[in-house]
Amino acid sequence: MKKFIILTLLIISFSCNSNAQKKKQEEIKKYSVTKTDDEWKKQLTAEQYYVLRQQGTENRFSSPLNKNHEKGTYVCAACNTPLFLSEHKYDSGSGWPSFEKEIKGNVAFSSGSDYYYGIEEHCAVCGGHLGHVFNDGPKNTTGLRHCINGVALKFIPKNE
Repeated sequence: MKKFIILTLLIISFSCNSNAQKKKQEEIKKYSVTKTDDEWKKQLTAEQYYVLRQQGTENRFSSPLNKNHEKGTYVCAACNTPLFLSEHKYDSGSGWPSFEKEIKGNVAFSSGSDYYYGIEEHCAVCGGHLGHVFNDGPKNTTGLRHCINGVALKFIPKNE
């Protein structure tokens, strides 16, 4: 009986590990820009790596992009994919750059581990964590608040 239990536990542990590895491989395959952790660490600052690759959050009111009112496009700091337009940016008072809508197809959504933090947003090209989207945005437009870590973005002025 002991051998049967041990054998069953071994089979379960290997099958769980295999499923986790398959899921990780599927996640990697769904993004067209993929790099190793070492490659991301060389390309990104420590804070960018923390937010974009480890799903961290920058401190409120720490990003100069929060008060940026220039016309232009906000792109992914990791892969330069256009994510948000300045015409959809607004001051939510949250302390993070906020947008009422994204550039369709360039932002991916997934439910986070805690609904309190909203739906997670990622760059659809490299998978970089951007922030979260909530249903408490401007009611006269989309009603959404894309609450984005400024360190996950680069701003490209309209004339460039």
